[in-house]
Amino acid sequence: MAVRIRMKRMGRKHRPFYRICVMDSRKQRDGEAIEEIGTYDTSVVDKSKRVEINMERVDYWMSVGAKPSENVATLIKKVKKNKFGTAAAPAPLTAPKEPAPEPEPEEASTEATEAGSEETTAEETPSEG
Repeated sequence: MAVRIRMKRMGRKHRPFYRICVMDSRKQRDGEAIEEIGTYDTSVVDKSKRVEINMERVDYWMSVGAKPSENVATLIKKVKKNKFGTAAAPAPLTAPKEPAPEPEPEEASTEATEAGSEETTAEETPSEG
């Protein structure tokens, strides 16, 4: 029997929670586990408290031939070295944009005066001919 140490997904939609389990590799992801040896909760803010693993049981199962999945191997390595990093700060909140001011009716009258001044300048310039 090929034994793997892998994660079993629990929780609800968009809020995953994982149990770290020792399972037969032929079982389905959420199937029956031989033994549950830890948890991994992605929603915990403090990264060092996201993972709880019984390292004695991990060492035992690895000594009898169980192989961890890639993700579990990464978690085990981080627990052993105690290197979790820090969580990124949430993005700062930005104020909503103010709507652009509506044009005032005075602009229409200034356009008319500009058009009139263009006509007068055209009349004042002598044409060659």
